[in-house]
Amino acid sequence: MIEPIHPSGTNNSGKGVPGIPLTPGIKAGDFLFVSGQVATDDDGSVIIGDFEAEVNGAIDNVFAVVEAAGGSTDKIVKINAYLSNGASFARFNELYAARFGDVPPARTTVVSGFGNPDVRVELEAVAYLGD
Repeated sequence: MIEPIHPSGTNNSGKGVPGIPLTPGIKAGDFLFVSGQVATDDDGSVIIGDFEAEVNGAIDNVFAVVEAAGGSTDKIVKINAYLSNGASFARFNELYAARFGDVPPARTTVVSGFGNPDVRVELEAVAYLGD
């Protein structure tokens, strides 16, 4: 069974950026596929200018989608991280490690541009929702 996941809430809720056609998460069997998440404020505007807030906000949004699907953040098995600048890689790793702990999910990191040139971090994820 395939089920769309739409978290509710306010700041960093994983709702997505208004005007972008995507479903924040799709549950397929025991797996959840989380669409790319960026840091957003209460009205869905993209947070820019503070790299730490951007990384933590994107992670918060991933967590919100996983939790809305009934999962827990320790069941995230894969993260695809997209950075706009390779010079941010070391700082990203520090912030990421602080949030994911000693056994982080499998991860791929790509340096790429975004549709919004002010975005510096986007994360997508796969979580296992089974026992």
